Amino acid sequence: MQGFGGIVNIEVQIAEGNPGIGFYLALFVLALALALAATPLVRRLALRAGVVDAPSARKVHVSPVPLLGGLAVFLAFMLALLGLSYWFLPFYIPQVGAILFGATFIALFGFWDDKFGLHPLYKLGAQIIAAAWLVGTGVRIEFFRFLPFHDVVNVLVTILWVVTVTNALNFMDNMDGLSSGVSAIAAFFFFLAAYQSGQWLVALMGVALAGAALGFVYHNFGFIQGRTPIFMGDGGALFLGYILAALGVKLRFTNIDFVTWMVPILVLGVPLFDITLVVLSRTRRRIPFTRGGKDHTSHRLVLLGLTKREAVLVIYLLCGVAGVAALVVTGASIADGYWVGGFFLAAALAALYRLEKIPLVDTNPKGMGYRKNPKPIPPATPQGQTLESAENLPRPKSLS
Repeated sequence: MQGFGGIVNIEVQIAEGNPGIGFYLALFVLALALALAATPLVRRLALRAGVVDAPSARKVHVSPVPLLGGLAVFLAFMLALLGLSYWFLPFYIPQVGAILFGATFIALFGFWDDKFGLHPLYKLGAQIIAAAWLVGTGVRIEFFRFLPFHDVVNVLVTILWVVTVTNALNFMDNMDGLSSGVSAIAAFFFFLAAYQSGQWLVALMGVALAGAALGFVYHNFGFIQGRTPIFMGDGGALFLGYILAALGVKLRFTNIDFVTWMVPILVLGVPLFDITLVVLSRTRRRIPFTRGGKDHTSHRLVLLGLTKREAVLVIYLLCGVAGVAALVVTGASIADGYWVGGFFLAAALAALYRLEKIPLVDTNPKGMGYRKNPKPIPPATPQGQTLESAENLPRPKSLS
């Protein structure tokens, strides 16, 4: 099972057994409708279960917001895909099972983190396990066949890719509609790349993910007047990142690996740029890169003068441009492919330099543990004691 390249006849848009475009549209609409309907329901569930994201100095919201929006995306994707599974389950049970099982595992870990909070190392361990599960079931990169010990290298690169992309989408979940919208755009371009090359398993999962993510964007980004806010949470962001990473591994094309390895990197170029910027910036400033903060690409665009909504829309546009470039590379020659890749690399380095020059003041304050909804600290008395400790002190005797 090859990724980042391979052999498929890109001239044939409808491969043998491939469902027509009508089926893909039906799958997209079903996933979209399920996400639209499920999001208000999971919002009520989050409020009743106390799964909320409290405001803090690291965040842009100023009042508690329900999490678990990712549960709506998860259910919409799973139900839509499995509901129309007669097209692929007879042929692709091992592949579909590997991806969906790993995605479910990582989503459950994320939902637990949304409720109780987890140390970053525990989440990283879960991501490595889920990535290793993919490798163990045969979903892995096969690009480095020319190297000694290429099997070991391919396994390690696959795990690194899955963990990086999963975290990249989680890192981007810092403004309304950002991570879910970027995921919808990336999934749509994965669908287009797979559809035009006859890779209908990737196309099915891509179009279902695009519909599910877009249904959540409708509620989260604020297309509705007087909307009730809801966040996706780690469960949704990790789930989206994992599925997108797996789709990137599964893609393969007719021209040589030496060019087409760039396709998934371009499709996911903006999230990969953001996580690179954040990790390098925090390392330079001697801040743990696991500490959240308002130093992401979107926050820096706001510091340049954009509104939050404009910053998200600009990032959407950049994702679209990178996706179009990826489609060009799918059939490009070596020279053309590297011209495109070189241009985007130069643009990314220039943007990295410019955004890192923006002054950052108190963007990564220390947090109180890892809970999204930490218990408030009791207010202090004028003597500096908390009210709780003051109440436990012995009361003065009456003068009467």
